[in-house]
Amino acid sequence: MCFIFLVPAITMKSFAEEKKLGTLELLLTKPLSDWDVVLGKFLAAFALVLLALVPTVIYYLSVYQLGNPVGNIDSAGVWGSYIGLALLAMIFCAIGLLASSLTTNQIVSFILAAFLCFLIYTGFDSLATFGNNALLIKQLGILYHYDSLSKGLIDSRDVVYFISITAFILVATRTVIGSRQW
Repeated sequence: MCFIFLVPAITMKSFAEEKKLGTLELLLTKPLSDWDVVLGKFLAAFALVLLALVPTVIYYLSVYQLGNPVGNIDSAGVWGSYIGLALLAMIFCAIGLLASSLTTNQIVSFILAAFLCFLIYTGFDSLATFGNNALLIKQLGILYHYDSLSKGLIDSRDVVYFISITAFILVATRTVIGSRQW
């Protein structure tokens, strides 16, 4: 749940502030394609979120050493959770960039990104309680795929899901940036 607020806070200035200050036009007149700009901002935000995850490895190492016997911890579950968090950060960074590209106000961008992250994370699970095809609806959401990763089951379907949703959102962001009016 911390990611729902951390990642939008990191990405809220990406495009919103550039639009507001007029520096986006300057950036886009450089010999860079729209994809270069979008992917550069995405990779920078993603690297910052991954950097924020690195200190938490100390907790794993501490519990590993303090276990009785040493190493009495579900390492597959822990590393699966780290992979799941990295993939979750990927989607949330893409959502944050999309929200930032839709507005010129960074506060609106933060609120929109946090709302969209919360909606895509828990929305399909909540929606599944009302429908007839509960499993199908759950499989559309992030929580279903993240839960299996956090158990230590690295399934290619889950990884492909996270990568394809991220790619779709980045394409939407590039479309918003590409549809600018000069």
